[in-house]
Amino acid sequence: MIPLSKRAVVLGLLASGAAGCGRPAVALPADMSLGNPRAPVTVIEYASVACPVCGRWYREVFPAFKAKYIDTGKIKYVAREMLVGDATEESIAAAGFLLARCPGKDKYFSVTDAIYNNQIEIYGNPRVGLLNIAKSMGMDENTFDACIKNEVALRELDARVQSYSKDDKVTATPTFVVNGVALSPGYHPLSDLDAAISAAQRAK
Repeated sequence: MIPLSKRAVVLGLLASGAAGCGRPAVALPADMSLGNPRAPVTVIEYASVACPVCGRWYREVFPAFKAKYIDTGKIKYVAREMLVGDATEESIAAAGFLLARCPGKDKYFSVTDAIYNNQIEIYGNPRVGLLNIAKSMGMDENTFDACIKNEVALRELDARVQSYSKDDKVTATPTFVVNGVALSPGYHPLSDLDAAISAAQRAK
């Protein structure tokens, strides 16, 4: 994880063109979630929008996972933001997460969906790729720049990441936690999540 001060510099360049789980599955103020808030099973995914493995899981598994569990109200799904990898990956992820929170909670998952589905384009030209997504959400270039340069929001993101690393013992992405039980970090097919959710349901 690169220091906050260095990450801020990297984001400035971008703007100008250049587990185990240590605590139970409780709601946190900054959580972004989908599904039934009163569902008996909570699935938390710690992920980075710039993580290639996270992107692959999102594109290949998430649609079926969402249809089977989120849309049917069987689970509550919580997305928690992590910054991992080299300086480029961390800076793209940080900008992506800042962008996702700018339009409001109701558009958060629309932004992260667009980022995951356009990772290759974004890595080719981070500013253009993210700016195109911002424009699709009704933002202009000035609003986009203000969003990804927001130092307060960046410090809040950094604090969340530090908390997930220290308190939840998350060291890699994606990491899935089902009712407090963590799967091994990395890509998991739907069958793995089926088994974990079934185990959590039986334990109730």
